[in-house]
Amino acid sequence: MVFETVKKNLEERGFLVSVFSTAAEAAAYMDKSIDGKTVGFGGSLTLQELGIYEMLERHNTMFWHAVAPPETKEEVRKAELSTQVFCTSANGLSEDGQILNIDGIGNRVAASLFGHEKVYFVIGRNKLAPTYEEALWRARNIAAPKNAMRLGKKTPCAVKGDRCYNCKSPDRICQSFVTLWGPSMGMETEVILVDQDLGL
Repeated sequence: MVFETVKKNLEERGFLVSVFSTAAEAAAYMDKSIDGKTVGFGGSLTLQELGIYEMLERHNTMFWHAVAPPETKEEVRKAELSTQVFCTSANGLSEDGQILNIDGIGNRVAASLFGHEKVYFVIGRNKLAPTYEEALWRARNIAAPKNAMRLGKKTPCAVKGDRCYNCKSPDRICQSFVTLWGPSMGMETEVILVDQDLGL
């Protein structure tokens, strides 16, 4: 699978697409493209690895619950929903251009669907899969267990670290699932593909 095919398929679905060899190049592009805006961040190790929050906060108004004090996290999550720009990643991307995300609270997937001038998805090569079914398998059996482990959850997938058990644990972080077949109407959506492994 090559980026050219994924890029073509994403564009045919109505997404804007930019391709970069490195995370540093992608971060520099975003830093130049987003200026003087209110910007929300979804929970994303990919964005953390880019270091883009620190770059953007120098010339934008930022909202990210991950860096907010505990007593304001809920307020900041709500603010993220109505920023001019929203940045996030994906748990899986199929070669035919479908973007998959699993969420626990729902703020990340909700913000990817509505309320902004523009949404950016930053996606490393490790998130790509040949088919939708394989992208879904990846989201459920690789990304979700690793995220549960990272967050210190006591779900079967986190304890065993091997796969999704479709559990009913009170610690379950897989509560909602969204597939984007295309950008939401009236909201510009750009996919930034990076030829590096990023996030989980």
